[in-house]
Amino acid sequence: MSILNRLAGAQQKAEILIEALPWINEFAGHRVVVKYGGNAMINDELKRAFAKDILFMHSVGLYPIVVHGGGPQINSMLERVGIQSEFRGGLRVTDRETMNVVRMVLTGQVQRELVSLLNVDGPRAIGFSGEDAGLLSARRRKAEVGGKKIDIGHVGNIVSINVASLDHMLASGHIPVISTVATDVDNPEDVLNVNADTAAGAIADAAGADKLIILTDVEGLYLDWPDKSSLVSEIHPDDLRALLPSLDSGMKPKMEAALKAVERGVPKAHIIDGRMAHSILLEIFTNAGIGTQVTAAAPRGVVGQKEAK
Repeated sequence: MSILNRLAGAQQKAEILIEALPWINEFAGHRVVVKYGGNAMINDELKRAFAKDILFMHSVGLYPIVVHGGGPQINSMLERVGIQSEFRGGLRVTDRETMNVVRMVLTGQVQRELVSLLNVDGPRAIGFSGEDAGLLSARRRKAEVGGKKIDIGHVGNIVSINVASLDHMLASGHIPVISTVATDVDNPEDVLNVNADTAAGAIADAAGADKLIILTDVEGLYLDWPDKSSLVSEIHPDDLRALLPSLDSGMKPKMEAALKAVERGVPKAHIIDGRMAHSILLEIFTNAGIGTQVTAAAPRGVVGQKEAK
C-alpha cells in the first residue's frame, strides 16, 4: 500500500471519529439497554462485532446493559435431549422439564459465551440471571389462541425489577449481561421464562435508560412487508400503536417492547439489523443512523427520515 493510500485511509478514519464525537459527548454518562438476539448471537463474526460495539460504548462513557434471549440455542438443546418444542400464540409452551433446559441454556451457555467475549481484554462484564439478587420478578401469563386464554406453563411477564442491584453493577464499572429468567412472585421456588424483547423494554424503563436498542434479522419496521421501500426510519408511538395488530408474530413483540418503553418515558427505542456488523455503533454514533426509531418526537401521522438521534 502506498503512502498516499495509507494517508487517505487514516484521514477517513479521522473523519469518522470527528463525526462520532458529538454523539459521544451527548450520550456519555447515559444508560443504553441493548437486546442481543437474532443472527448476531449465532454467527461467530457478528458475535465478536457485537462485543466490540458494547466495549466501545463502555469505553467512551456510556453505560450499556445487555439483555439476551436464546431461542435458536434453546430449540437446538431441546432437540438434542428429545423434547418437542411447542408454541401457542407465538409463545413457547414451557413445562418444568423444558424450563430446566431454558434456564441451563440461557445462563450456562448464551450468557457465558457473551461474558467471555466481553472479558477478553479485561474483567468488564458480569453475567446475571434475572433470578439473581431478585433482579427480575414475574407472574405467569397465558397465551391467547382463537380468543381463548391458554395455559403455557412456566412463562411470565415482569412485574418488578430490583433497580438497586442494577445500579450497583453499573456503579462498579461493569457491564451487566442479563438472562431473562425471572423469579415467580406467586411461587418463589419456581422460575419463569420471559420474552427477552419484553424484558429489555421493562429494564430500559426501570433503569432510566435513554435508549432501548433491539437487534433483529431485518432492516427495521416495514409498513408493507415484503415491500422494502416501505421501511420506516422514524415513527410516532400513536402510529406504531395502530400498526401493531397487523404485524407478524416475530416483529410484534419487538415493536410492542419499543412502544411500551417509549410510552413509559424512554426517549427513544431503536429496531436495527443485527445481521450488519457494528450496526449499534452506526445507529448511535453516526449522523445517518439505521433501522427504525420509535420516538414521541416524530410527527404524528407521518413516517420520515430521522433528523436526530
